[in-house]
Formats: sequence, structure tokens, C-alpha cells
Amino acid sequence: MMNRLVIVTLLALLIAAFGRAILADDSCADALGCVEIGPDEKILIGGILRLSGPKPWTGYVAQSAFQLALLARDGQLLGREVELLLEDSACTEDGGRAAAQRLVANPAIVGVIGTNCSLAAKGALPVISEAGWLMISPSNTSPFLTDADREAGGLYQPGYFRAAHNDRFQGELSARFAASVLNVDKVATIDDGDPYTRGLASAIADTFTSLNGEVVFQGVIMKGLPDLSGVLSAIADSGAQLVYFPVFREEALQIARQLVDWPGMEDNFMMTADGAFTTLFAQEVGEAGVGIYVAAPYVQGKLYEAFLNSWRMEIDEAGPTGGFHAHGYDAANLLLDALESVAQERDDGSLLIGRGALREALAAVEDYPGLTGSLTCREESPHAGDCATGEALAIFQLGAAEIHEGRWPPPPLWTAAMAEAG
Repeated sequence: MMNRLVIVTLLALLIAAFGRAILADDSCADALGCVEIGPDEKILIGGILRLSGPKPWTGYVAQSAFQLALLARDGQLLGREVELLLEDSACTEDGGRAAAQRLVANPAIVGVIGTNCSLAAKGALPVISEAGWLMISPSNTSPFLTDADREAGGLYQPGYFRAAHNDRFQGELSARFAASVLNVDKVATIDDGDPYTRGLASAIADTFTSLNGEVVFQGVIMKGLPDLSGVLSAIADSGAQLVYFPVFREEALQIARQLVDWPGMEDNFMMTADGAFTTLFAQEVGEAGVGIYVAAPYVQGKLYEAFLNSWRMEIDEAGPTGGFHAHGYDAANLLLDALESVAQERDDGSLLIGRGALREALAAVEDYPGLTGSLTCREESPHAGDCATGEALAIFQLGAAEIHEGRWPPPPLWTAAMAEAG
């Protein structure tokens, strides 16, 4: 007579075999459809990244972070090779939409890394979401992307996640720094209408007002417009003590160079954000950039140091450019872990990955130990799809070492932890 352990073991084997047999006969039970991957086929992941234009490094940073995440798994996932199929968004709404359309034409792609730019996400999201796919961003930060309130400008679509912080956190940090460290009570903002820049300008204005400060001017400029005299005259007349311009490098250069010598504004503070937090901006802005404050990502810790060492060995000995390399690594790992958790193997060695199950796996992430902190993906608007908090943020100040001597990055001046401590 067989003992109980043997019987239980045999039953488990029979149940497992029966389950695999059913799976082998069933094409897909997922409401959003499935990706079927043959026994000898690669796992295909799409990428909607910025690979052209004035600062294409953002796309290559995300691509490199993905490569490092895969290398940490010996270059494979579920015993298979993984291929990242890249499409260029050009950081535009139309570019993001077109890139998404090209990717969804390939049903073998299991999910998407992207976008780099919030404006590109605005174009890509409806396409990705309607197809039932999942997209996780390494660097989108616009508050509108995880807000489902259409009347308030919300752009959220199901299936969207991001490892980058929501700019509600960055705006709050910047406002608190202005009020409690710089001791200003009048702020002016400049944005260019982009979802990213508009979201940041709104975020600092909301928090600064709640701190009893006054937002005395909120201006919008056109990208590429060289003459900003009208906006700068209005700011000078407003009595603003700090000018906050969370725009990209090209516009930030124009504003800083013209504002630094503007009559009546010589002693005012200037602050920008992570769109201009690059070595290239520091090199190009020259003396006008000395003293500018920048709110941008700040990551630290032993895991991050090990990651930087891997980057220098495998990608570039000079280290990563820009501020979202660690977020890209976290985004890649969140997606790869989710794929591992939902993939079902058939008897013939093929894989079945449910698209709805993949979304659910990301939505269930809680206290994930990322490089950028503990990540928990939220489901409620205005943070639907947000996996990061504001803990990986700091205020920096550009000095002579960054402007003239090439030191990068600058040391943090005021961190999110310091803000939390009061």
C-alpha cells in the first residue's frame, strides 16, 4: 500500500499534467487576448523611445537601462532570448502615435517600454490601450498621464504604468524649497504648453499657493521662439522673486540667457526642472547658468552604486547621461518580472502570455525594491499607473564646477527626505 506522501505527489503530478493538457488545447482565456510564443521563438518587447531630434540621448538611456536589466538575468527571460524592437517617437504626439501603430501591428510583442516624453505618450496611449496592451514608461512625469479626469485635462488610459515620479511630487518639492529655503513669496512660471511643462508649472503653482505664496504670473511661450521680451517684461512688472521655467534644454537656454541680464531681474532666483538637467545644458548655458536651481531625480544607495558600476563597464565608462537611467532600469525589471509571473508554459514548450493578466500583475505591484525606492503601483486617479513616489527627487544648484569645469552631476542641495523632515 502506497504511503500518503507518494499518493499526494502522484496526484499533484496528475493535476499539473492535466492542467498543461488543457492549456495546450485552449488558445486563450484572457479577455484582452494572449501572446503565443513558440518553443524556439524570442520574447519580443517594444520600445517607443526618443531616438532622434535635439536630445536623442533620452531614448538611448532607456535602451541601455533595459540591456542592463536583461544582463542581470544572464541575457534571458523564461529561458529565451529577448529582443527590444525600437520605434522612434521623436518626442512628439504624432510620432508617439505612429510608433504605437507600428508596434501594435506585430501581435508577437508582449509589452512596451516607453515613452520618454509625456507628449509622445499622449499620442501613443490611446493606441496601446485600445489594443489591450501594456506600456510602462521610464521617464514620463506629466500629472495628466495618470489622471482620468477628462474635464481637468486627464489623459489616463488603462494599461499605462510608469516608474518615473509624477510631477505633482516634483512641483511640491520645488514650491516648498522656494518658500522655506529661498524665502520667496512671489513666483512666476513659464511653460511651453507641452503636457510635461504645463503639468510642472501647474504643480508648483498649486503647492506654492497652498503655502500662502502668490503666483504673480503664469506665461506660455512657443517652442523655438527666440525673442522672449514680452514674457520677461511682464514677469519683471509682476514683482516675482523667483522665475520657474520647467521646459526642455533649448527653451531653458533662451530663458536663462535673456533673463539673467533683464532690467530689474538681475538678483532674482531662477529654477528649472529635469528637462534641462543635462551636461549639455550646463555646457551651453555659460555664465548665465551659474546659480540656477534645478529640480531633478536623485538616486542613492548600494544597489544604485552597483548599477552605476555595471553601466560604466557595460555601457559607457563615463556613466549615464541625464536623470532617468535608474528609473529605466526599474521600468524594465517591473515588466520582466510581470512577464515571468504570468507566462504559462505548454507541453510543447511554447508560452502563453495573457495581456489582461500582465496588466493585473503590474497593478498588483506593492513595495517593489527598485533602485529609485520602494515602488507600489496605484490604481486610483489621479495616480492610476503611478508606481513611484517622490522620494527619488532633489533640488540641485548649478555652479562654476558644472558650468565651466565639466563636473556632473552637481551635488544635491535639498532632498525630498529633507523636505519631509521639515
